Amino acid sequence: MRNRRPVLIAAVAVSALALAGCSSADSTETGGADQPYRVLVTGGISAQGVLAANAETSILAAKAGVQVQNAVGGIGGRQIELTVVDDAGDATIAVTKLRDAINKQKPDLVLNSGPSSIGAATLPILKQNKILSFNVSPTEDSTNPAKFPLNFDLAPGAADNARGIVGHAKEKGYTDIGVIHGSTAYGELFGKEMTSAIEKAGLKQVGNEEYESTALDMTAQLQSVKNAGAKAIALDAYGAPLGYVLQSMQRLGWDVPIIGNTSVSSTNLVANEPPNGVLGTPEMKNLVSQVFTSTVYDPDNALVNQMVDTMASLGTISSTLIIADNYDAFPLVAAAAEKAGTTTDAEKLAAALETEEVQKNAKTAFLSRYNFTADNHGPNPNQDEMKFIAPTRVVNGQFGNPAA
Repeated sequence: MRNRRPVLIAAVAVSALALAGCSSADSTETGGADQPYRVLVTGGISAQGVLAANAETSILAAKAGVQVQNAVGGIGGRQIELTVVDDAGDATIAVTKLRDAINKQKPDLVLNSGPSSIGAATLPILKQNKILSFNVSPTEDSTNPAKFPLNFDLAPGAADNARGIVGHAKEKGYTDIGVIHGSTAYGELFGKEMTSAIEKAGLKQVGNEEYESTALDMTAQLQSVKNAGAKAIALDAYGAPLGYVLQSMQRLGWDVPIIGNTSVSSTNLVANEPPNGVLGTPEMKNLVSQVFTSTVYDPDNALVNQMVDTMASLGTISSTLIIADNYDAFPLVAAAAEKAGTTTDAEKLAAALETEEVQKNAKTAFLSRYNFTADNHGPNPNQDEMKFIAPTRVVNGQFGNPAA
């Protein structure tokens, strides 16, 4: 992994003249409408491979969200100022950079770009400093308001993904399901949630195998679930491990449906033809992957198309929109500020985000609706937010675009 100096980018989308005309939800508060609403987003800009591509897309989504929200008045009349910090995809670096940023000037809001190790390392610091945050890298307790009262997960977590996969399996009539997952924190949690979801749905789990994320061959794990009688596979694989799993399936000559979770659909291997991917190869013939409505092209979805067009106008969308969660942070906070009457009180903003009124009014695009509650700060998407598709070429982060 190469080192690079931290990248700091600040952007204010409209002029001070426009600022003066915006109403303020907290004009009597110190640092009100005459000060920018400061947002920090971290990402692995100097990382390698899929991690770097996903970080670029995540950060680009944040920039697009800022531009769109600033054009309609910002957050409670305060224009948004976005600072981007390179955490190299490394939790230790992320912690150091976050502490440095807080010491220099405490941000109003902090976002990250994953992976889950970043969320696990930085959420305690954000809690200690009473900073509102949105997380795109779910951990086992990131949605627990008793543990992190000011954090909200934008990315559906392992439980959401497992629920969606089991629902799809039931629709297809798959009853005997084998689970293959990585040794990452998310992968292990996904394995546990699949066991629970399969049981609740009245289906049968036939094997639940974990592979080391550094492994180059998953034949043994696949053979185990095959021998157990699996008629379909629920798969967690992110980055290079996805290719090794598919190669191992070919070596076994095993012809069964494979249902990939969002880790699979966020890996560019599925959207690129050889030599950079596996699209169009025999390895892909049985694979469908889990995506969200916004990840599939729809010419009639105005909010999603605004997000995509804005992102494309600001830079290259390097990976699928499965990692564009950060776009939604800004309409969510804007709606919360309107209800709470403040942009500076993180606790009041968090309480507002838990209400149906805010969730309904926020003009979000990555997910059409968030369902935060006082007991659970996960997005809890409805089943119709999820789709299962055979991967195609990607245009501007979306599958199914006829321009491909």
